[in-house]
Amino acid sequence: MKFSPETLALALIILPLAGFAVVGLFGRRLPRYGDWLATGIMGIVLALGLVLFSFVFQLHSPVAAFRWISPWFDPRGNGIKWPVGVLVDNLSATMVVVVATVSFLVHLYSIGYMHGDPKYVRFFAALQLFSAAMLGLVLSDNLLTLYISWEIMGFCSYLLIGHYFEKPSAANACLKAFMTTRVGDVLMFAGILILYWQVGSLRFADIFAAVKEGTLAASWRTVIGLLLFGGAVGKSAQFPLHVWLPDAMEGPTPVSALIHAATMVAAGVYLMARSYLILTPETFLVVAYIGGFTAIFAATMGVVMDDIKKVLAYSTISQLGYMMLGLGVGGFVASGYTAGVYHLTTHAFFKACLFLGSGSVIHALHTQNLSEMGGLRRKMPITFVTFLIATLALTGLPPFSGFFTKDSIIAAALELVFLKPQHGALALFAMGAACLTSFYMFRLIFLAFFGKPRDEHAYHHAHESPWVMTLPLIVLACLSIYPIGGGHGNWFWTRNPAPQITHLSEWLGPPTFAGGGASGMASGGTAPPATEDVHSLGSHNEHLAHRAHNYAVIGSLTAFFIGFALAWATYMKRWINAAAVAQRCSLIHRVLLNKYYIDEFYVRFVTRPFLVLCRWIAGFDLKVIDGIVNATGWCTKLLSRLVGLHDRFVVDGLVNGVGQAVGSGGRVLSQLQSGRVGQYLAAVGIGVIFLAGFMLWILGSID
Repeated sequence: MKFSPETLALALIILPLAGFAVVGLFGRRLPRYGDWLATGIMGIVLALGLVLFSFVFQLHSPVAAFRWISPWFDPRGNGIKWPVGVLVDNLSATMVVVVATVSFLVHLYSIGYMHGDPKYVRFFAALQLFSAAMLGLVLSDNLLTLYISWEIMGFCSYLLIGHYFEKPSAANACLKAFMTTRVGDVLMFAGILILYWQVGSLRFADIFAAVKEGTLAASWRTVIGLLLFGGAVGKSAQFPLHVWLPDAMEGPTPVSALIHAATMVAAGVYLMARSYLILTPETFLVVAYIGGFTAIFAATMGVVMDDIKKVLAYSTISQLGYMMLGLGVGGFVASGYTAGVYHLTTHAFFKACLFLGSGSVIHALHTQNLSEMGGLRRKMPITFVTFLIATLALTGLPPFSGFFTKDSIIAAALELVFLKPQHGALALFAMGAACLTSFYMFRLIFLAFFGKPRDEHAYHHAHESPWVMTLPLIVLACLSIYPIGGGHGNWFWTRNPAPQITHLSEWLGPPTFAGGGASGMASGGTAPPATEDVHSLGSHNEHLAHRAHNYAVIGSLTAFFIGFALAWATYMKRWINAAAVAQRCSLIHRVLLNKYYIDEFYVRFVTRPFLVLCRWIAGFDLKVIDGIVNATGWCTKLLSRLVGLHDRFVVDGLVNGVGQAVGSGGRVLSQLQSGRVGQYLAAVGIGVIFLAGFMLWILGSID
């Protein structure tokens, strides 16, 4: 039976949604609490995702796309229904494979890791819902359903970080993650509202058409781009909203691998890649500098962390910064976009492998502290080999995947620096982060897997994990050895080129090289025509890109070996005493260990003032608003009592008095009725005589 790409895309979203419903409602009645059902569904999703990817791959086109559109609801009440649908192109098809692969392997790994957990059913149900939301996000053809999926992912992240909610640290961590990412989500929502106000639609096709036709003003594009990037900063843990991700390691390790290393945190990078045509040069520079700074900033903290998952968490923040750096530079150098997206795909595999490998270690030792590990390569050979392969990929040693992708980002940054030397900080950020990454990852390797055991009891009971945990490690390690699509210039570059962005190229101005002056790119050293594609600045001189690539290879390999050598000398040979260096540089060590005191800054200048404001508002509400309401009620009650008294004693008194008077008069007059006819005749006679006398008196008085 043959399915269309659109049908496959819908099935990819519906299947895990159905799995969430079945496992969530009936999980405790299912065999093995539904774990194999959830894992089987993700296996089917992976197979369908590969079929969908093959549809796009076989078209041999960088702009191949399939769309399914359906009317949904009528927001304006004018009979015109809002269209929503799915979009299958090179970017979404690649992301589907990444998400489905990692999600399936994490489901399989969780069967062993979460065995015996009292909230086992809830865990797998949440994984299913998250997988559906992530797939819905990457396949959305509009910002509305993308945002809905975005928020569902945030909710699932909250549930899974707080899986061990009985621990105060986990409960606080999930609240911190939820509230911090909400800051970015509000910014993103504001950008979506402005975009709808300006374009009248949230479908990407309509938005990009408005950009192409010039109906969406550049000033609004800058505002919208920065607001959308605010959402990406929160979800992808970029500075200064990065503080939630290290604390999110309180969740189970499979959650860290799936959500906080490979998929959800990459959603912000995907959002920037999907919204690329909206962005302006100003936005690209903000993205590049925030990403580059985050890359080196997070790497410095990874150097001193003792918790194995915290080291990987800061590594994740750093690598997400690399991706943002690539996308930001890609606004001016075409290869940056593809390098950033490419690094997103490779990073998902080797970082998921590292997190699952750390989970294997934690499962064996029941500790997360590197200071309590050591010598594990003999006890856990599969975990060690796969962890080492993923580390080599992360640190960028050829022919492992990270070398090709991270090297390409560094090359793109260098190419921009060659064009505009004032942006040299971007290249320094990238090179410095590469060196620090090599150091802290080999520090982790040497402390965990080499040397003598620092906890003999834990080491004695350590053992290799079961096959359901080691098989995902092996698969992910294999995917980390050599990237799908190979190195620079392969099919990934040809199938995922940078979108054709048309900016005013005088924004860059004539290219100036570090060697001096304006030359090369534009004939005679003048700026290209005003409507020329900025990416053409690089296309006019392939030598510049080749030169940048050569420098990037040399620089990244140098950074790798410097970091490796320092880690080897410090933690293997002990030529450098880490404790003595930490004591000598106690201020720097304390700052890094306390994460630059950013959490304390937020507590003092954001959280506490906000709580004070909340308490003041609560007091105002209680004493003023409620006081006015209560006083109004008291006055109304008093007035009601006065009205009741007046009604009872005045109104009712008059009515009752008249009634009583009438009753008394009736009783008096009733005594005149004796029933004797003689008396009645005598009374009538007397009355006649009285009246006659009265009349005579009147007549006499008249005369």
